[in-house]
Amino acid sequence: MLKRWQFWVGVLISVVCLALALRGLHLDEFWQALRAAQYVWLIPGVLVYFVGVWARAWRWHYMLRPLKKIPTRVMFPIVTIGYMGNNIYPARAGELLRAAVLKQREGVPISASLATVIVERIFDGVVMLAFVFVNLGELAKLTDSAGVLGNLNIRDVAIGGTAVFLGALLVFLLAAMFPRVSERLVNWGVDHLLPVRVREKVRGFALRFLTGLESLRSPADVLMIFVTTVVIWLLETAKYWFVMHAFPFEVSFFALMLMNGIVNLTTTLPSAPGYVGTFDAPGIALLGAYGVPQAVAAGYTLVLHAALWFPITLVGVYFYLRQPLRWGKSLENLRGDAADEAAVP
Repeated sequence: MLKRWQFWVGVLISVVCLALALRGLHLDEFWQALRAAQYVWLIPGVLVYFVGVWARAWRWHYMLRPLKKIPTRVMFPIVTIGYMGNNIYPARAGELLRAAVLKQREGVPISASLATVIVERIFDGVVMLAFVFVNLGELAKLTDSAGVLGNLNIRDVAIGGTAVFLGALLVFLLAAMFPRVSERLVNWGVDHLLPVRVREKVRGFALRFLTGLESLRSPADVLMIFVTTVVIWLLETAKYWFVMHAFPFEVSFFALMLMNGIVNLTTTLPSAPGYVGTFDAPGIALLGAYGVPQAVAAGYTLVLHAALWFPITLVGVYFYLRQPLRWGKSLENLRGDAADEAAVP
């Protein structure tokens, strides 16, 4: 079971973010904004979002080709199951769940598929930061009225985040390009730094993890993964744009790219399940910086959050109930499977 203190820290962060986002909100104006919204715009927004989910499934299929060629139509349900897990469990537990489902269905080792998942997240982070950097000029419009964002130097955060994500990407690229050197480093580290009783398990897991990086050995493959990631996040921004038309305000597509980048970067913080607060606070604050009334900004962000959460979660639950693997009583069951897998020579 995930440690309780991790869960409660996430809940505390969510509560603080919500309190900051909603302070001064007039509930009557907020409910009026929700009642007046034209929810028909959610239909194209949800449709374009699922095109992006299909693109994610294609990207994962592409990255797994060196391990096993699996059709995108097979990957799509597994990706939605992962989204469902991320949305209802803390600590992005859906990533481990989809790796376990992939092993159960296709026999791909958990450690290898987790490597591709981590690489996905690194590319996602790089593109999110690119969205922020492309719109650095827009950040000049942020004022003290932006609340949470007004007291935060987004430029410094973006620069620091870029260093972290690009540094991680460089490490993975080098590990993929020089597999023999990476294997020797793994063996040296295991033999010299770890207790004897865990060496073989860690060695097995680490070596299988390295096999999951094979898609990064070709510059053409790296470029393809990056371009696909950009398309994925542009499609998600398109959902922001469609949902915006349900409310009486308008900002540029570039402003929504900036919002998408910032809110998704802040959802990497610990939070309650479903990214409560960590998604909403920066979204409301950013729209406020563009002059959108707080009640309208809060209504839009709430509806957008729900439109991002409910459809993919329901689809994930549907596909999850159609397959034999069950989550069990705790995440430790799956972690134990990964450890057992690593012990197999």
